[in-house]
Amino acid sequence: MNGDWLLRGRDGRLTVYLKSDDAVLCRAELAPGGPWEPFRRIGGDLGLQQGPAAVGQGDDGYAHLVSWRQAGTGESRLVHSTHFRPLLAPLDWSPVGHPNGRGDRTGTPAVAVDDRRRAYVFVRNAGGGVSLLVQKERGGWYPWRDLKGSSIQDQLAAASRESGLVEVYAATPERILHWRQEEPGRTPTRDETADVAARPGTLRALRTSAERTTLFFTDQGGELCAWRPGGKPVPLLQAAGPGPVAAVRCEIDGHDCTVLAQRSASGRVAFAAYPTEQEQAGAWWTESGPPLPPAAEIALAVDAHGTLVAATLDPTDATLRVTRRKAEAGLALEGWREV
Repeated sequence: MNGDWLLRGRDGRLTVYLKSDDAVLCRAELAPGGPWEPFRRIGGDLGLQQGPAAVGQGDDGYAHLVSWRQAGTGESRLVHSTHFRPLLAPLDWSPVGHPNGRGDRTGTPAVAVDDRRRAYVFVRNAGGGVSLLVQKERGGWYPWRDLKGSSIQDQLAAASRESGLVEVYAATPERILHWRQEEPGRTPTRDETADVAARPGTLRALRTSAERTTLFFTDQGGELCAWRPGGKPVPLLQAAGPGPVAAVRCEIDGHDCTVLAQRSASGRVAFAAYPTEQEQAGAWWTESGPPLPPAAEIALAVDAHGTLVAATLDPTDATLRVTRRKAEAGLALEGWREV
């Protein structure tokens, strides 16, 4: 899943989302901190294409999911579903079109949600730029909008600020591009560019203050970097492994911290934490848990009690493991347990 696939719903329950070969699956806690239900298929029997899907969450706790489905030989269409509460069934998949009108799959979608509970769907188009589809407040969608750009790599990273204004990051082989929404309801416009090459598939955006987001990515030298438009990318520490990093803000010992997690070269989960937006304070990795298969994904969230939660999910057999921060100083974690 492109986006944070471990989410806390408006009722406090955690939900995980998993893209399988022909479906998106979800699984939720039966009660906050309690046992988990089995995986359920989202959107009925409508089959989806292989490849990543996207998930984004608004401040109302609703999850918006977007994926591609086959629409004939050489033809694909994006579909959308909304999941209002963890233990309710998500809505059936609804077709929302193609950024070029018609054609095959063009890229991995990304989703952000504004303060009006509207989903913003970003995707690379057939011309190598970025296209945007915006949900209407009373149902339906506005026409596709071309945000321009060229040579965009497959993965985009979308996020919304505390104001609900939406932004998106995209990488080319030479630089990172940023689009920013300046007013509610307005189309995001190109803002700033970072002249640094990111490894494909490593972009992760996180809201880190009232009006800023931070983009985490791995550069071509293997350094995990943080970038906030208005400044320059800052090397944070050597990436623990080749995949994307998970990131979340939470309180640790009374301090607003950003916690990062990544599958390390050894296969275990590596954690790091530092004061939010204070990269100069430094960070270092500490490994935890058993070795994971190469395809395993990692996510972070904060539960209904304000406790840091980490989860790993093996897409090959849907094995879900969870740990929580202990009620003691520092970033000490409980033992991992399979749920």
